[in-house]
Amino acid sequence: MRASCTRAKHTGRRLRLPPQEQYEALAAAQTWSASEEGQQFSKRRAGVEGTLSQGVRAFGLRRTRYWGLAKTHLQHVATAAAINIDRIVAWLDERPRAMTRISRFCHACACERV
Repeated sequence: MRASCTRAKHTGRRLRLPPQEQYEALAAAQTWSASEEGQQFSKRRAGVEGTLSQGVRAFGLRRTRYWGLAKTHLQHVATAAAINIDRIVAWLDERPRAMTRISRFCHACACERV
């Protein structure tokens, strides 16, 4: 039956099935993700991820300038305040929020066409 399943000369196809517990856990997680509760959770998480991304890209949140927990915490609080101010200014200027950012590759391709 190998000829009807694959064009390989020496090896056939392999079917790998996960253990039943792992399969059931994955199916339950997929069902929960498709539910209303799972979609609301994903929306909240997307907002948090967007805030973290803005902090890293625009305000240098990935690295701290100081040593010590107290000074690092102070920098994080200042960065959070800066993000809030930036968002307030954007709201006052009626700048729409970007849905996604354009990758450097796509941006380079768009610049070459102009």
